[in-house]
Amino acid sequence: MNLSEFDPRAVLALGTLAAYLIGSLSFAVIVSRLFGLADPRSYGSGNPGATNVLRSGNKGAAVLTLLLDALKGYVPVAIAQSWGLDALTVTAIGLGAFIGHLWPVFFKFEGGKGVATAAGVLFGFAPALGGLVLLVWLGMAVVFRYSSLAALSAALSAPLIQCLGWGWGPATVGCGVMSALLIWRHAANIRKLLAGQESKLGQKA
Repeated sequence: MNLSEFDPRAVLALGTLAAYLIGSLSFAVIVSRLFGLADPRSYGSGNPGATNVLRSGNKGAAVLTLLLDALKGYVPVAIAQSWGLDALTVTAIGLGAFIGHLWPVFFKFEGGKGVATAAGVLFGFAPALGGLVLLVWLGMAVVFRYSSLAALSAALSAPLIQCLGWGWGPATVGCGVMSALLIWRHAANIRKLLAGQESKLGQKA
């Protein structure tokens, strides 16, 4: 699509808003309702995300939540890329989807921690970037069995991998912002990890 005749500022603003609204779809809650499960905000970590849905014991619901949360980060960025939008606008759209997941307007601004959505955004920026960060997550998850520790490690690695592999630019800043927000959203998990009280992957609520 040729958007050259439109004001770039309007494209940035409207694109970011649309991405935010897509990000505001809390699929952990939606999928849990479809599967007849308890609201993920009512058990486990209280986080409406795939890892907490997994604690319900329903792996299918957890996998579907993971895929949908990742897609709502990936699809807006991929569309922006395919339309040839500039790097700043693409990054803003990615951040819009991510922030929508954290503070969803449709769910009283009570969102998840953003790991899967951030991963989708990274794959939208560059598939290789998303793949490398995913490898960091998988490595830490397999070795230590803590989803939160894997997420924190992946979050810390993302800006560095982006900068080293693709150079400094808006996407690097976007990765840094997502990394900082991910770490902040995992503050309680960090405390539990330090106290030896964090739940491991697959552990039921």
